[in-house]
Amino acid sequence: MRSISKPLKVSLFGHFGSENSGNESTLLAILARLRSVSPESEFCCICTNPGVVTARDGIEAAPITTRAARIWNRDLPLAIRVPMAFVGVGAELRQYVRAFRTLEGTDILIVPGTGLMTDAYGLAAWGPYNSFKWSLMAKLRGCKVLFVSIGAGPIHRPLGRVLVKATLSLADYRSYRDDASRDYLRGIGFSAKRDPVYPDLVFGLPDALLSRDQARSEVTRRVAGLGLMVHDGKYSAADPRRETYTAYLESLAVFATWLLEHDYDIRLLLGDADTIVTDEFRAVLSSRLGSYDEDRIIEQPISSVQDVLAELAATDVVVATRFHNVLLALLLNKPVIAISFHHKCSSLMRQMNLSEYCHDIGQIDAGRLIGQFQVLEQNREAVKCTIGHGVDAARAALDEQFDLLFASP
Repeated sequence: MRSISKPLKVSLFGHFGSENSGNESTLLAILARLRSVSPESEFCCICTNPGVVTARDGIEAAPITTRAARIWNRDLPLAIRVPMAFVGVGAELRQYVRAFRTLEGTDILIVPGTGLMTDAYGLAAWGPYNSFKWSLMAKLRGCKVLFVSIGAGPIHRPLGRVLVKATLSLADYRSYRDDASRDYLRGIGFSAKRDPVYPDLVFGLPDALLSRDQARSEVTRRVAGLGLMVHDGKYSAADPRRETYTAYLESLAVFATWLLEHDYDIRLLLGDADTIVTDEFRAVLSSRLGSYDEDRIIEQPISSVQDVLAELAATDVVVATRFHNVLLALLLNKPVIAISFHHKCSSLMRQMNLSEYCHDIGQIDAGRLIGQFQVLEQNREAVKCTIGHGVDAARAALDEQFDLLFASP
């Protein structure tokens, strides 16, 4: 692995410092890589919760925005809204000035991975507007702007498409974590044909974090990890329906009942600290079983990437919904079934030559899921070999990308 010839000031942009283990594992991976190739470089993270990042990662951090008020509140009378809009526009212009000042001395602005190129959560906040603002200010500062192994889609609004295309047009380098993201952008009219595809950055997590020792003692049953996720709204479907989530919980309850009856213990997995889905899942399971041995369904608090990895390490096989629960399971060489709620999930399983173990959340069927699980268990040694080859290839591809970006002249 090559080194950067001189120290740089690198700013990282993203929704970091949250309880989302996918985003946090992305930040851990990119920081570890950059520190290894340029230990003398200075890092700053422009993020959602800068205090968390500074305390945990020991780097300077700044908030994406310091303005909480909305420019336009449709619940207020028009006579109040118009003057508020003028005040809000002025306040937002000051945010551009703040971004410009924050980037002083920065050589490179990196948007590392994650799925920022979507308006499923709105245009501002977690939407594409702030990415545009910071990329524009970086270019005005003379910084290089790199979008590295990012995800894209869905984009529902015309203005969302405009912002995404404008943002990516500012970049000096763009790569995507899968063909589906690149194809999606081409489908909305962005010229991404020549942009490369490289694996998700989390494949580059350092080995020191990836303890594969199973923290289990005196356990005779096999342990199935069951990764849950709350209903994901417009991020997974243009017209989300509550019925999809209800069917999802019902099917997983049937599957969990089968696991208990076939002498598996279950370890519930999350990607953040949101336990609403586990409460809802247990309620559905109780309605089916009445009473059950709750000690056989293990649920531990999740507050960090390390917590997620520890829970995954204590399993034998995994069925998970969250993208990075699946990816982290693969890094630990756990046979895994992905319940796909977004094209990134099916793309990941296809990249890993595991498409037969991908299950569409919109067509979830407990009987078919049980059948896939039985095949996975029967073929687990061959599957682990396939996973090992896939992980090695992904890590080698990321090495290639970082050599391309940061090779000494």
